Amino acid sequence: MAERALRGARLGGQSFEDERGVEMAPRHDVGYACPRGHMFTIPLADDAQIPAQWECPRCGALSNQIDGAEPEAKREKPVRTHWDMLLERRSIPELEQILSERLELLRGGEIGPAHLHRPTKPGRKKSA
Repeated sequence: MAERALRGARLGGQSFEDERGVEMAPRHDVGYACPRGHMFTIPLADDAQIPAQWECPRCGALSNQIDGAEPEAKREKPVRTHWDMLLERRSIPELEQILSERLELLRGGEIGPAHLHRPTKPGRKKSA
């Protein structure tokens, strides 16, 4: 029986709610200007924080508020390189010591790619 109650009604296309007795929040229109020349207004509540920029409904470009303050420039973080992050953990003397230890191990054949540490043939001396 429940399925017959909605026969002929367009679900989602029509609201059966009544707006009588509903008091809307106080609003005002805020105007925005698109860099491509489009002008539009957005209704916002009186107590809402007004954004300095809004996306243009026609072209999607970022539009600035008419008669509003310029948007604040975001402070960009400086790019941190691997070297910068390494220096946060180690000092230069520590890095020099680690490098010399690793070079000794590499030259001694204890670490590194296997193809660099071929055993010498009998009768030949290892070149330095």
